[in-house]
Amino acid sequence: MTRTTATQPAPPPTAAAAFDPYRWRADFPALAQEIHGRPLVYLDNAATTHKPRPVIDAVQRYYERDNANVHRGVHTLSVRATERYEGARAAVRRFINAPDSREVVFVRGATEAINLVAQSYGRTHVGSGDEILITGMEHHSNIVPWQMLCEQTGAVLRVAPLNDDGEVLLDEYERLLTSRTRIVALTHVSNALGTVNPVIEMARLARHAGAAVLVDGAQAVPHQPVDVRALGCDFYVFSAHKTFGPMGTGVLWGRAELLDRMSPYQGGGEMIRSVTFEKTVYAEPPARFEAGTPNVAGAVGLGAAIDYLDHVGRCAIAAYERELLAYATERVQAVPGVRLIGTAREKASILSFVMEGIHAHDVGTVLDQMGIAIRSGHHCAQPVMQRFGVPATCRASLALYNTREDIDTLVYALARTREVLG
Repeated sequence: MTRTTATQPAPPPTAAAAFDPYRWRADFPALAQEIHGRPLVYLDNAATTHKPRPVIDAVQRYYERDNANVHRGVHTLSVRATERYEGARAAVRRFINAPDSREVVFVRGATEAINLVAQSYGRTHVGSGDEILITGMEHHSNIVPWQMLCEQTGAVLRVAPLNDDGEVLLDEYERLLTSRTRIVALTHVSNALGTVNPVIEMARLARHAGAAVLVDGAQAVPHQPVDVRALGCDFYVFSAHKTFGPMGTGVLWGRAELLDRMSPYQGGGEMIRSVTFEKTVYAEPPARFEAGTPNVAGAVGLGAAIDYLDHVGRCAIAAYERELLAYATERVQAVPGVRLIGTAREKASILSFVMEGIHAHDVGTVLDQMGIAIRSGHHCAQPVMQRFGVPATCRASLALYNTREDIDTLVYALARTREVLG
């Protein structure tokens, strides 16, 4: 079926012209389907990305040939599974330019990684009257664990405010850094606004104040190269499923000297060196933080996703998505009654907006009937909604397989939504 597009065709691209999204989208079988009789336009990538065929094949091959528990067997399948699991860890190390693979901890996702740091590092280094500093654009997963830590320790949570464009007020952020600041936790790219934070400068200021720095990179790693050494942070977290990999897998990277001093987050098998009824001696990182049977297939899939992104080219992806976001911003804000939420100078992959007089959920429902998948709601960032005085936003989020035709279809559908609901 022919896809309905806006009445004004997209002009030819003027940048990132060598990047061909149609070449890559052919690798994603989910994008070939129809929804309500219309070709799928998938613009919900900030929630989760679809998986390319090499990732699907890698997970299938693991279960068909190599399925076994890792680290615990001498038989061939266990050896193969261990090699693939540890190979994925090495791939993550290269992916974020970490100094050592032993600094890479596999977890269930970015949320678990933040909770691990809050409990294993935070419970030791944060006490009554100390302060934890976050920003006003954080996802709930980078708010609630720190609130819990404050309740446990008597520490105080501080929040760096935002301007009307959705940028952190750096003067206020710097003012909030004091000798009592023990941890700074900030997002690399806002999931609700698309704002790209100046992480290098913010980390430098935080470390000058003596604070450890955690960066939530869930919305950054699928869209741009990430170098944890250059960023100057102490911990970096992300999820596989937002990075074209499987659900249920994520990464905590931490500086070796910090991980070495941290207590285990959970107890059980695999995270020990020896156990008696009198005493347990814990394993070295990363095993210390990977209690129980890991999601081996998830790690294998993440390794395949990293290989895929390296094959496509992360710099090329970033350049293409920058141009596509600029095009989407121009076209969407021209729709009558649409107001953008989040207009920072530095943005990536995300376009949030509201339609005057129409609830975001209603917009999302109508668009779904036209085969368009966006996200409608508070995006697990309710303080952001409160800051901008809206109950929810519509969020169109981009990935390497999105096209100008997708944006044109969205714009046409928004205009039709105004006619239907306005």
